[in-house]
Amino acid sequence: QVTFVESGGGLVQPGGSLRLSCAASGYIFSIYAMGWYRQAPGKERELVARITTGGSTNFADSLKGRFTISRDNAKTTVYLQMNSLKPEDTAVYYCFAGDDLNSDSVDYWGKGTLVTVSS
Repeated sequence: QVTFVESGGGLVQPGGSLRLSCAASGYIFSIYAMGWYRQAPGKERELVARITTGGSTNFADSLKGRFTISRDNAKTTVYLQMNSLKPEDTAVYYCFAGDDLNSDSVDYWGKGTLVTVSS
C-alpha cells in the first residue's frame, strides 16, 4: 500500500503564499514522477504541476510564474510553492505519483489537502 503524507494546506488571504509538502516512501520517490492535481468545487480535477525523477517539470499554463514545484531526494518529499494566490486557486490539492515517462500517468493518489484563498 502506497501512502503519502501531505501537509501545508490551509486558509490564506489573496496575494499570499503557501507551500504544500508531500512525503513518500523512498521506493516510490525514486522511480515515479510526482506532483499535484487540484479539484475546485464543481469542477474537474486538473493537473497543477509534475516533476520527474530527473527534475523535469511541467505545469498548467495558467499557473506558470506563480507556482513552482521541487523535490528533495534526501527527504523523499515533493513541494509545491504557491505564490500570489487567488480565490480561484481554492481547491483540494492532491499529491500523486505516476510513470516517469508518461506525463498523463497517475498511479497513486494522496488523500488531498484543502487550500482556501479568501479574505
